[in-house]
This record gives sequence, structure tokens and C-alpha cells, in this order.
Amino acid sequence: MNERAPAPGGLALIEALVNTLDIETGADRLDTPDGRARFDLAPDDLPAARELREALRAACLAHAGHGAVGPSALDALLAGAPLRVAISPSGEAALCPTGPPTLLTRVAEAIAAATADNTWLRLKACEAEDCRWAYYDRSPACRSRWCSMSVCGARAKMRSYRARRADSV
Repeated sequence: MNERAPAPGGLALIEALVNTLDIETGADRLDTPDGRARFDLAPDDLPAARELREALRAACLAHAGHGAVGPSALDALLAGAPLRVAISPSGEAALCPTGPPTLLTRVAEAIAAATADNTWLRLKACEAEDCRWAYYDRSPACRSRWCSMSVCGARAKMRSYRARRADSV
């Protein structure tokens, strides 16, 4: 569905995870062995991965101005990420997992890096209720509303046009 280039850096992982569910068809790539392998998930990991995916989608919707502001499910999930701040010999700081890397720690590291380079808020979810696909907003003003102008944007504009015509008749 998405005609855009993948998100940069670690945001590509988050974008890919959010986009494992096609809301329009209900197809979930996490139900497939290849889909689980992409994120190093065992079948027992699926409930937590799905919860993380939907919390990330909610954050992406909030970035696009379509979600509630306040404490989030994502914040609660990330509080459980076993990470520590490591300082290199040159004094640079980085988040590091305290155990084997998990999907949650990889997501937390990606969010921290994207926050540091001011790209986290550019990861958004499509405004279309039957889509909600994650995409990286590269527009200069950071005001994109749809994952694809030629699909979701065109549908929204056509619905708006038809509504205006119906009101004028």
C-alpha cells in the first residue's frame, strides 16, 4: 500500500512492525513464520508483540494529530524495557540492553535515537480509518496526513468532494 521510502534508521523497524497488520483486510503478517522471523519472535511472543504494535500505532496516530494526548500504553510498555545508559571512553552516551536484545529493547533504542535526532515525531499513521499504515513524513512542514496521496489521500478528497456536492444539491 505504501509508496513511500522506508523510514530512516531504527524507525524502519518500528514502521515495519506497525505495518504487519493490514487493517483493511485483517491480514496479520505476524501470523506467518516469515513475519515472525523478521522480528525474531516465537509464537509465545505474539501477544506482547501485538500489544507493542498497537501502542506504536497509537503513538504514530498522535504524531499525526489523530490521537489523545496523555499517558500512553507505549509509555507503560517501554518502562519494562531492560536498558541502561552506557558511556563510551570518549564520553558518548548510548542506551544498551541489559540482557539479550528483545523486540521491546530494540524499539526502545530506536525511539531514543529518533528522539535524539528529532525524527521520532515524523513517524506517523495514515489518517484513513481503514488504513492506519505507518509512514515517515518527509514533507518540509511535517504535515502529511496519508500514507499515500494517490490512494488514501485521493479517497478522502473524493469523499469530501461528494459531501460538498450533496450539500449543495
